[in-house]
Amino acid sequence: MSQHDIQIKSPDEVKSYPATIKVYTRTGDKGTSALFTGERRGKNDAVFEALGTTDELSSTLGLAIAYLQTQRNEQADQLVSRLETIQCLLQDVGSNVATPLNSNSQAKIKRTRFDADGHHCNNLELWIDEMSPNLPVHRSFILPSGGLAASTLHVARTICRRAERTLVPLIDDIDKETFMFVNRLSDFLFVAARWAAMVQGITEKIYVHQQGRVTEFDK
Repeated sequence: MSQHDIQIKSPDEVKSYPATIKVYTRTGDKGTSALFTGERRGKNDAVFEALGTTDELSSTLGLAIAYLQTQRNEQADQLVSRLETIQCLLQDVGSNVATPLNSNSQAKIKRTRFDADGHHCNNLELWIDEMSPNLPVHRSFILPSGGLAASTLHVARTICRRAERTLVPLIDDIDKETFMFVNRLSDFLFVAARWAAMVQGITEKIYVHQQGRVTEFDK
């Protein structure tokens, strides 16, 4: 295990603290919210659009995990572990987005630096390369399908693409590795969706033209 690897702890392993922080603060009642730097912006600001979309993505991954956990086998457990790691990394993505590089707080910029050596992006590529050769070969477009876990991962993939689009207006305010990671993540989620269908023994559906033609990539 490298220094970069994330270990997911169970609630029993995490020290409990008194619930001294309230869920509500009332500070956003006038339509603004705070970045990690303390700067307040309107809740419709591009930063909060990106943060909300990555949060939506993580929540959807949580649903996919719940579906995968009904299939108790080593392959499903491995994918669950990877998705939980990604959920943690999306929190780090959010921290980076909430700390614009043009802010005056260099300490916070340093604290929220994301994937400076590209380890996490490389990990996604390694996982893709590891999982892809085992998948059923298709020469046609694959429809979002393959069971509850796979279909939920396809939904996550589309949300990830939207998250990527929300980062484009912020491209000069975030670490370049943040954008690279989100871009690569959507590729991983496509492979993960196909993998989940395979693990659960469910056949994916392919695109058929309305006139009955099956479009193949090599024709």
